[in-house]
Amino acid sequence: MKFSEVLFSEVKEIWDGYLEHPFVKGIGEGTLDKGKFKNYLIQDYLYLKDYAKVFAMGLVKAETMKEMKFYHESIKGVLDDETAVHVNYLKDFGLSTEEVEAYKSELTTESYTNYMLGIALKGDSKDIAMTIMPCTWSYYYIGKHLYETYKENLKDNFYAPWIEGYASNEFRECAQEWIDYIDDICKDISEVKKEKLKDIFIKSSLYEMEFWNMANK
Repeated sequence: MKFSEVLFSEVKEIWDGYLEHPFVKGIGEGTLDKGKFKNYLIQDYLYLKDYAKVFAMGLVKAETMKEMKFYHESIKGVLDDETAVHVNYLKDFGLSTEEVEAYKSELTTESYTNYMLGIALKGDSKDIAMTIMPCTWSYYYIGKHLYETYKENLKDNFYAPWIEGYASNEFRECAQEWIDYIDDICKDISEVKKEKLKDIFIKSSLYEMEFWNMANK
Protein backbone atom coordinates (compact mmCIF):
# COMPACT_ATOMS: atom_id res chain seq x y z
CA MET A 1 0.00 0.00 0.00
CA LYS A 2 1.29 3.43 -0.93
CA PHE A 3 1.89 5.79 1.97
CA SER A 4 -0.68 8.24 0.58
CA GLU A 5 -3.26 5.44 0.78
CA VAL A 6 -2.30 4.80 4.40
CA LEU A 7 -2.72 8.51 5.16
CA PHE A 8 -6.11 8.69 3.45
CA SER A 9 -7.38 5.68 5.39
CA GLU A 10 -6.38 7.44 8.61
CA VAL A 11 -8.37 10.60 7.85
CA LYS A 12 -11.25 9.45 5.62
CA GLU A 13 -13.77 9.70 8.44
CA ILE A 14 -12.62 13.24 9.23
CA TRP A 15 -12.69 14.26 5.58
CA ASP A 16 -16.12 12.75 5.03
CA GLY A 17 -17.18 14.97 7.91
CA TYR A 18 -16.16 17.98 5.83
CA LEU A 19 -18.59 16.90 3.12
CA GLU A 20 -21.47 16.88 5.60
CA HIS A 21 -20.46 20.14 7.27
CA PRO A 22 -23.23 22.79 7.13
CA PHE A 23 -20.84 25.41 5.75
CA VAL A 24 -19.60 23.14 2.96
CA LYS A 25 -23.10 21.90 2.12
CA GLY A 26 -24.27 25.51 2.07
CA ILE A 27 -21.67 26.28 -0.60
CA GLY A 28 -22.89 23.35 -2.71
CA GLU A 29 -26.56 24.23 -2.32
CA GLY A 30 -25.91 27.94 -2.82
CA THR A 31 -27.71 28.71 0.45
CA LEU A 32 -24.73 29.73 2.57
CA ASP A 33 -25.04 33.15 4.19
CA LYS A 34 -22.81 35.52 2.22
CA GLY A 35 -21.65 37.25 5.38
CA LYS A 36 -20.25 33.95 6.65
CA PHE A 37 -18.55 33.37 3.32
CA LYS A 38 -17.02 36.85 3.40
CA ASN A 39 -15.57 36.21 6.86
CA TYR A 40 -14.31 32.81 5.72
CA LEU A 41 -12.58 34.38 2.71
CA ILE A 42 -10.86 36.94 4.91
CA GLN A 43 -9.58 34.31 7.32
CA ASP A 44 -8.59 31.96 4.51
CA TYR A 45 -6.67 34.73 2.76
CA LEU A 46 -4.76 35.41 5.99
CA TYR A 47 -4.21 31.67 6.35
CA LEU A 48 -2.78 31.43 2.82
CA LYS A 49 -0.17 34.09 3.65
CA ASP A 50 1.30 31.85 6.35
CA TYR A 51 0.61 28.71 4.33
CA ALA A 52 2.92 30.05 1.62
CA LYS A 53 5.62 30.59 4.25
CA VAL A 54 5.41 26.92 5.19
CA PHE A 55 6.04 26.03 1.54
CA ALA A 56 8.99 28.42 1.60
CA MET A 57 10.46 26.51 4.54
CA GLY A 58 9.99 23.34 2.51
CA LEU A 59 12.12 24.88 -0.21
CA VAL A 60 14.81 25.75 2.34
CA LYS A 61 14.86 22.23 3.74
CA ALA A 62 14.52 20.39 0.44
CA GLU A 63 17.29 17.85 -0.12
CA THR A 64 17.44 17.89 -3.92
CA MET A 65 17.19 20.45 -6.68
CA LYS A 66 14.09 18.59 -7.93
CA GLU A 67 12.41 19.11 -4.55
CA MET A 68 13.44 22.76 -4.49
CA LYS A 69 11.83 23.34 -7.88
CA PHE A 70 8.71 21.50 -6.72
CA TYR A 71 8.32 23.75 -3.67
CA HIS A 72 9.12 26.84 -5.73
CA GLU A 73 6.33 26.05 -8.19
CA SER A 74 3.97 25.29 -5.32
CA ILE A 75 4.65 28.65 -3.67
CA LYS A 76 3.78 30.37 -6.94
CA GLY A 77 0.61 28.30 -7.16
CA VAL A 78 -0.52 29.40 -3.70
CA LEU A 79 0.34 33.08 -4.22
CA ASP A 80 -1.03 33.39 -7.75
CA ASP A 81 -3.58 30.69 -8.51
CA GLU A 82 -5.22 29.78 -5.22
CA THR A 83 -5.59 33.38 -4.04
CA ALA A 84 -7.16 34.39 -7.38
CA VAL A 85 -10.60 33.01 -6.49
CA HIS A 86 -10.39 34.72 -3.11
CA VAL A 87 -9.44 38.06 -4.65
CA ASN A 88 -12.34 37.97 -7.11
CA TYR A 89 -14.89 37.22 -4.40
CA LEU A 90 -13.38 39.84 -2.08
CA LYS A 91 -13.77 42.43 -4.84
CA ASP A 92 -17.44 41.48 -5.02
CA PHE A 93 -17.62 42.25 -1.31
CA GLY A 94 -15.92 45.61 -1.88
CA LEU A 95 -12.65 44.60 -0.22
CA SER A 96 -9.14 45.07 -1.55
CA THR A 97 -6.32 42.72 -0.56
CA GLU A 98 -4.74 45.59 1.38
CA GLU A 99 -7.91 45.97 3.42
CA VAL A 100 -8.09 42.23 4.05
CA GLU A 101 -4.51 42.14 5.32
CA ALA A 102 -5.45 44.72 7.94
CA TYR A 103 -7.85 42.23 9.54
CA LYS A 104 -6.74 40.15 12.52
CA SER A 105 -6.51 36.39 12.34
CA GLU A 106 -9.07 34.60 14.48
CA LEU A 107 -7.88 32.19 17.15
CA THR A 108 -8.49 29.08 15.03
CA THR A 109 -6.67 30.56 12.02
CA GLU A 110 -3.70 31.56 14.13
CA SER A 111 -3.58 28.25 15.99
CA TYR A 112 -3.60 26.30 12.71
CA THR A 113 -0.94 28.40 10.99
CA ASN A 114 1.23 28.45 14.12
CA TYR A 115 1.05 24.66 14.21
CA MET A 116 2.16 24.42 10.58
CA LEU A 117 4.91 27.01 11.01
CA GLY A 118 6.16 25.15 14.10
CA ILE A 119 6.36 21.92 12.10
CA ALA A 120 8.15 23.81 9.31
CA LEU A 121 10.73 25.27 11.70
CA LYS A 122 11.45 22.10 13.68
CA GLY A 123 10.84 19.37 11.11
CA ASP A 124 12.29 18.13 7.85
CA SER A 125 10.83 18.30 4.35
CA LYS A 126 8.72 15.17 4.97
CA ASP A 127 7.17 16.71 8.07
CA ILE A 128 6.45 19.88 6.12
CA ALA A 129 4.76 17.91 3.33
CA MET A 130 2.48 16.24 5.88
CA THR A 131 1.28 19.49 7.44
CA ILE A 132 0.75 21.11 4.02
CA MET A 133 -1.02 18.24 2.34
CA PRO A 134 -4.39 18.01 4.12
CA CYS A 135 -5.38 21.49 2.93
CA THR A 136 -4.51 20.91 -0.72
CA TRP A 137 -5.78 17.35 -0.94
CA SER A 138 -8.97 17.80 1.09
CA TYR A 139 -10.01 20.91 -0.85
CA TYR A 140 -9.91 18.86 -4.04
CA TYR A 141 -11.82 16.09 -2.20
CA ILE A 142 -14.47 18.67 -1.25
CA GLY A 143 -14.51 20.45 -4.61
CA LYS A 144 -14.90 17.20 -6.54
CA HIS A 145 -17.74 16.06 -4.27
CA LEU A 146 -19.59 19.36 -4.51
CA TYR A 147 -19.24 19.52 -8.28
CA GLU A 148 -20.43 15.95 -8.78
CA THR A 149 -23.32 16.46 -6.38
CA TYR A 150 -24.53 19.88 -7.52
CA LYS A 151 -23.24 20.29 -11.10
CA GLU A 152 -26.77 20.45 -12.53
CA ASN A 153 -27.60 23.45 -10.33
CA LEU A 154 -24.46 25.60 -10.50
CA LYS A 155 -25.69 28.14 -13.06
CA ASP A 156 -27.20 30.49 -10.49
CA ASN A 157 -25.03 29.46 -7.55
CA PHE A 158 -22.99 32.38 -6.19
CA TYR A 159 -20.37 29.86 -5.06
CA ALA A 160 -19.96 28.14 -8.44
CA PRO A 161 -16.49 29.68 -9.12
CA TRP A 162 -15.27 28.38 -5.76
CA ILE A 163 -16.59 24.88 -6.47
CA GLU A 164 -15.32 24.81 -10.03
CA GLY A 165 -11.91 26.10 -9.00
CA TYR A 166 -11.30 23.35 -6.47
CA ALA A 167 -12.86 20.69 -8.72
CA SER A 168 -10.86 21.75 -11.77
CA ASN A 169 -8.39 19.57 -13.63
CA GLU A 170 -5.65 22.04 -12.73
CA PHE A 171 -6.31 21.67 -9.02
CA ARG A 172 -6.69 17.90 -9.37
CA GLU A 173 -3.27 17.77 -11.03
CA CYS A 174 -1.81 19.88 -8.24
CA ALA A 175 -3.21 17.53 -5.59
CA GLN A 176 -2.00 14.47 -7.52
CA GLU A 177 1.50 15.91 -7.82
CA TRP A 178 1.61 16.23 -4.05
CA ILE A 179 0.28 12.71 -3.57
CA ASP A 180 2.97 11.38 -5.90
CA TYR A 181 5.61 13.46 -4.13
CA ILE A 182 4.61 12.04 -0.74
CA ASP A 183 4.70 8.49 -2.05
CA ASP A 184 8.16 9.11 -3.49
CA ILE A 185 9.80 10.66 -0.41
CA CYS A 186 8.14 8.28 2.06
CA LYS A 187 8.73 4.93 0.33
CA ASP A 188 11.67 3.83 2.49
CA ILE A 189 11.00 5.46 5.86
CA SER A 190 11.04 3.70 9.22
CA GLU A 191 7.93 2.71 11.16
CA VAL A 192 8.76 5.34 13.76
CA LYS A 193 8.87 8.04 11.10
CA LYS A 194 5.63 6.77 9.55
CA GLU A 195 3.84 7.16 12.86
CA LYS A 196 5.17 10.69 13.28
CA LEU A 197 4.08 11.67 9.79
CA LYS A 198 0.63 10.15 10.25
CA ASP A 199 0.22 12.15 13.45
CA ILE A 200 1.07 15.42 11.68
CA PHE A 201 -1.29 14.60 8.82
CA ILE A 202 -4.15 13.77 11.18
CA LYS A 203 -3.63 16.90 13.28
CA SER A 204 -3.64 19.16 10.23
CA SER A 205 -6.83 17.41 9.07
CA LEU A 206 -8.43 18.12 12.46
CA TYR A 207 -7.38 21.75 12.18
CA GLU A 208 -9.13 21.85 8.80
CA MET A 209 -12.33 20.75 10.52
CA GLU A 210 -11.89 23.45 13.15
CA PHE A 211 -11.48 25.98 10.34
CA TRP A 212 -14.83 24.93 8.85
CA ASN A 213 -16.39 25.15 12.32
CA MET A 214 -15.01 28.66 12.75
CA ALA A 215 -16.31 29.68 9.31
CA ASN A 216 -19.83 28.56 10.19
CA LYS A 217 -20.17 30.69 13.33
